[in-house]
Amino acid sequence: MDEQSWYGVRCVFRHRELGVYEERVTLWTAGSPDEAIGCAEAEAGEYCAALGEAEYTGFAEAFRMDGAPGVGAEAFSLMRESDLPSGAYVGKFFATGRERTG
Repeated sequence: MDEQSWYGVRCVFRHRELGVYEERVTLWTAGSPDEAIGCAEAEAGEYCAALGEAEYTGFAEAFRMDGAPGVGAEAFSLMRESDLPSGAYVGKFFATGRERTG
């Protein structure tokens, strides 16, 4: 088992009724970035179910954090108006191939 670290995971959601996309960062303890993303994606399903009109776009990225903030706390949220469908939105703003990661 890998050593547990804190991760922030950003997931992107589409709010159909509002016509906006939302970026949410939630915080998790996990043994790897993939494990943290799995936790965040499970929470993303619960978030969408609670709202009813939101959909998870399938885009998630994780970053390892220092310190001990708090499990599941929302650390960042941004909403942007867009008429793009989910895949085109993610491709335009996040998965362009020009991102710097690591």
